[in-house]
Amino acid sequence: MALLNWKKTAAGIAAATLAATGLTLVSATPAGAAERDGVCDSGEFCYYYNSNHAGSISDHASSLGNYGTTQPSCYEFKSSGNGQGLCIKNNAASVWNRTGKKVRVYYNSNYAGSYQDIAAGAKVNLNSTLKNNNASHQINPSSTPAGTFWLPFPCGETWEAGTRTNHSPANAVDFNHYPEDNGWKVYASAPGTVSKVANTGSTSYGRYIVIDHSGGWQTLYAHLSSQDVSVGQKVTEKTMIGRVGSTGGSTGPHLHYEQKLNGTVKQVTFKDGSPTYWGKKNLQRKTNCP
Repeated sequence: MALLNWKKTAAGIAAATLAATGLTLVSATPAGAAERDGVCDSGEFCYYYNSNHAGSISDHASSLGNYGTTQPSCYEFKSSGNGQGLCIKNNAASVWNRTGKKVRVYYNSNYAGSYQDIAAGAKVNLNSTLKNNNASHQINPSSTPAGTFWLPFPCGETWEAGTRTNHSPANAVDFNHYPEDNGWKVYASAPGTVSKVANTGSTSYGRYIVIDHSGGWQTLYAHLSSQDVSVGQKVTEKTMIGRVGSTGGSTGPHLHYEQKLNGTVKQVTFKDGSPTYWGKKNLQRKTNCP
């Protein structure tokens, strides 16, 4: 107790001494303490409720894949002005990027769907697709993020995308085109370089292809009946790479498909709609048709 009283007395003497000299005692503020205070500080990415950087501000120092949709758990506009207290998801109209890095704003949560890139230092209005339709943002994104892949089939075809927890690997997707799958054309999902054209025989993937994309991304296409590309070949999202089959350990014709980031299989996303985890969903490619 005596030591505590001495510390309080010492602190009081120091404060009195500073006051007498006209100086102010200022306590140290931890780095990053300004985050989420409604002020757009250096190092932060900031949303504005209104266009032209007006209205309430929501400031962020890191990427966010899910903003939340209801109070009190959502990320909200914090400063005074129009929109204060509202959740920022689907409510932002303009942004200021003070992170020093490129920031990507996405239409969907978890860095998926259409997006707009915001250059370092830029103060811009969100485009017509993203205005009041923002759901996630990523600081310094890879050049080929999830959500920039196309369904690996021609436009106009309906494919059932099936996912299940006991799939190997779990985040892979099986595509079926009823009533008959065999022989349908398979296209690359994004520009890249073919890194593997292989055949495991009557087990596992059977005839399969791996394509390397930028930013550490890969796509894999398995159980093919034919492989129409070679290792080292440059492809685009309009390159036919093979045909659906039932090779390897497949019990029936279908396309087994994976998206990998730095070797880890991720949940699959596409520009024109994404599979349901877990279950089945019909998908169609609608843009950038081969």
